Amino acid sequence: MLMSPVSKLATAVVLLGIVISTSALAMQGFFGQRMGRGMQGGRGMQGQGERKPITLPAGARLVQNVAYGSDPMQVMDVYIPSNAHNAPVIFMVHGGAWMIGNKASPRVVQNKIDYFLPKGFIFISPAYRMVPQVGVMTEADDVAHALAYAQQHAADWGGDSSRFVVMGHSAGAHLVTLLSSVPSIWQSAGAKPWLGTIALDSAAYNVVSIMSSQHARFYDQVFGNDQKLWQEASPTLRLTSAPPPMLLVCSTMRANSCDQASAYADKVKSLGGRVKLVPMQLRHAEINEDLGTSSAYTDDVDGFINSLGVN
Repeated sequence: MLMSPVSKLATAVVLLGIVISTSALAMQGFFGQRMGRGMQGGRGMQGQGERKPITLPAGARLVQNVAYGSDPMQVMDVYIPSNAHNAPVIFMVHGGAWMIGNKASPRVVQNKIDYFLPKGFIFISPAYRMVPQVGVMTEADDVAHALAYAQQHAADWGGDSSRFVVMGHSAGAHLVTLLSSVPSIWQSAGAKPWLGTIALDSAAYNVVSIMSSQHARFYDQVFGNDQKLWQEASPTLRLTSAPPPMLLVCSTMRANSCDQASAYADKVKSLGGRVKLVPMQLRHAEINEDLGTSSAYTDDVDGFINSLGVN
């Protein structure tokens, strides 16, 4: 039976939709296995399959989807403790292999606001455009513009623009480390210096090294064959002067994470910078989700933040 041109077009559209949906599900499953160690305990890539709502600490409020740019992805959520006045700010960048992720994921937010808001911190979680909509360097630029906006408007929420701590997990850890290593990125966005940076399990300090050896397939989707991009997106290779004080948390259960972090730490020290490396026997997803729970890990991060003079 012959099909009309309209019928052929409709069939093609349906088939294309199936292919795209299947590819997306496969990508999420692959990331869950690679980054979440098989998603044991229900902890895989952040934002995937999560439906549990975030609950606010007593007296706290949420200012949601504050726009810092014109794109729908250029928004941030601001969690504000009660009676905030000149409060220190934690600026937390979510991960997701540069392609997925959610600023409102409970794994990104819940335990952190439960811990830091009662201590008087404002907690800001920005979204940003991701691959394939934009490239990695544009992601870094979005994060820089979000930071600049948050600093400029901190007083509106009861915050102190001079007391920011920048934090990120996974791809977000790579992006905040890249900003820390290349001041021109945040300077061109209009941001101001911040007190310190906390990188939660980035294994992408040296992208050239990753792409030049055996690596997970998703790196090819993000960085491709562009060797100039590999160099440009490598915090270790871009670092030429001491960054802000750095805390590098790495998973000993994840290949290359601590090796890459250690090499970056050595570079920081060689430039006279301050850096602390904290290897943790936690899975990649746990390093994100468990921060804020009662643990030696949380104590390490809290101790670093207090050493920055936020109080």
